[in-house]
Amino acid sequence: MVHRLVTRAFAASASVAALAAWLPPVPAKADPVVFPGMEIHQDNRVCTLGYVDPALKIAFTAGHCRGSGVVYDREHNVIGRLATFRDNTPSGTTVATDQVINDYEAIVLDSGVTANNVLPGGRPLESNPAATLQPGEAVCHFGVVTGETCGTVESVNNGWFTMSHGVQSQRGDSGGPVYLAPSGGPGEIVGIFNSVWGDLPAAVSWRAASDQVRQDLGATTNPR
Repeated sequence: MVHRLVTRAFAASASVAALAAWLPPVPAKADPVVFPGMEIHQDNRVCTLGYVDPALKIAFTAGHCRGSGVVYDREHNVIGRLATFRDNTPSGTTVATDQVINDYEAIVLDSGVTANNVLPGGRPLESNPAATLQPGEAVCHFGVVTGETCGTVESVNNGWFTMSHGVQSQRGDSGGPVYLAPSGGPGEIVGIFNSVWGDLPAAVSWRAASDQVRQDLGATTNPR
């Protein structure tokens, strides 16, 4: 009887080994990829990532998107953690044009993620903190709900600007990049989407947010 049990156990082990040899190998789980325009989750908030600096492994979104610290992608992978933020977004539906609005969050990305600066449509997104905007200038905005929509700058205010003529936004688009989109070239980020004031979508100035980043995280940590 003992001999039979040993024989059966050996046969079962051999069958398992044969099955394991037949099955294809399980691929290793790829590192999460972090890029501008992707969906991010913080606590119960869903927003859009605005800009990614691959060299510094820092990403940016709207300050009012912040949660308690940990930032996840759509598949609930941890991609980074809150480093600093500013958010004085006023409540209500109107805001005075001379009011200062600060609304950004800096996220330090985890070492295990792959960071790139390419928008979902394939356009690289670059940073030039010295860039300025003028009313009537053509801009585009990318949000995870509305995708890419384009229009023009309506007015340039105190650290923020409004847009019209085609720029759209829905809940979940907050924090998305606003950028210049020359034909055939890379995009140049000029704003982080904030809210809709009246009928006009609004974004905080990337130039102003970049100055605040230098103040909050140190002069050596400068979005490029």
